[in-house]
Amino acid sequence: QVQLVESGGGLVQAGGSLRLSCAASGSIFSINAMGWYRQAPGKQRELVAAITSGGSTNYADSVKGRFTISRDNAKNTVYLQMNSLKPEDTAVYYCNAPEIRWYDRYLEVWGQGTLVTVSS
Repeated sequence: QVQLVESGGGLVQAGGSLRLSCAASGSIFSINAMGWYRQAPGKQRELVAAITSGGSTNYADSVKGRFTISRDNAKNTVYLQMNSLKPEDTAVYYCNAPEIRWYDRYLEVWGQGTLVTVSS
């Protein structure tokens, strides 16, 4: 089995920074893209940022220029550096790996979510 374990969420004041980490554990053969989603109260879950195994990235318009996604393939870990945080960034952030190769199978795995609260 494969798990995604997230860390780094918490409470921060507007303008501050947080760095989220998500480490995949288990008998992992390969991981294609990884991404971060978030869900704010009363809203749909949305894609925040994604990164391919080769390092190509994309971002939601709302976070461009403020957030940076990166990964360490050797550690099977993806990061989300969040700078210039705004109250509207408050949400539960979820790590996602849509295609993890586990033996002969491909799995989509979600992290448990980590709460980011940005105070004004």
